[in-house]
Amino acid sequence: MGERVKGKVAIVTGAGVIRPGMGNGKASAILYAREGARVMAVDCNLEAAEETKHLIDEEGGECITFKADVSKASDCESMIETCIQKFGRIDILHNNVGIPGIGDVIETSEETWDKVINVNLKSMFLTCKYVLPHMVKQGSGSIINISSITSIRRTQFPTVAYSVSKAGVNALTREIAIQYAANGIRANAILPGYIQTPVMVAAVTAAHAGDVDEIFRKRAAMIPIPRLGDAWDTAHAALFLASDEAKNITGIVLVVDGGLTEITKT
Repeated sequence: MGERVKGKVAIVTGAGVIRPGMGNGKASAILYAREGARVMAVDCNLEAAEETKHLIDEEGGECITFKADVSKASDCESMIETCIQKFGRIDILHNNVGIPGIGDVIETSEETWDKVINVNLKSMFLTCKYVLPHMVKQGSGSIINISSITSIRRTQFPTVAYSVSKAGVNALTREIAIQYAANGIRANAILPGYIQTPVMVAAVTAAHAGDVDEIFRKRAAMIPIPRLGDAWDTAHAALFLASDEAKNITGIVLVVDGGLTEITKT
């Protein structure tokens, strides 16, 4: 076990996965626990959060679970209060919840737009809204919001609702970072590129006909570091930003994409 976030308390939303495999939230929760944090693993699917807890327990870490729909204010408020009651403080808020939204402006229905914005952006607004008073009171805290390279670059196919929601995450992160810097609170966003997680596999499968493995091989070939990222790449970036090693870093968007956006700049 490490000590990079020893003694800290971390809430990880979206800590489960929709199918077998390792997602960004699951990997981050495990890594925080490995490095000494007490973790609250949050998911709308409690069974998925319990699986993450089981892996942490097996490694000797400390984790509790909580079921929440973080697009609802009441669930977010209850989540924060439960963590305070259990652990007494919150040092790390890791916002990982997100759903894909494929389609252009014409193709995207109003229902899809609202759902993607609510899940991807409103949820982070709400979790921050309820955690910030506690972080202000304790005089410290690190907020990590998982965004996407689609927030700054157009990728292979249109994802208007998803891209706009993630651009909003970047702006939300910046606003919090500047406003609360003097309170000892840092806020940063991570922008993963093409990564192979259960959510991504499901999204690609739904969006494309044909061999999904071949699609991933073609994506990997596009990247200067010629491989797809994985959940651990995101998790290690998050661990750094959550730790005191990043004590002078706030308001950034950290791109974790193997150099992909550097070759797609226009």
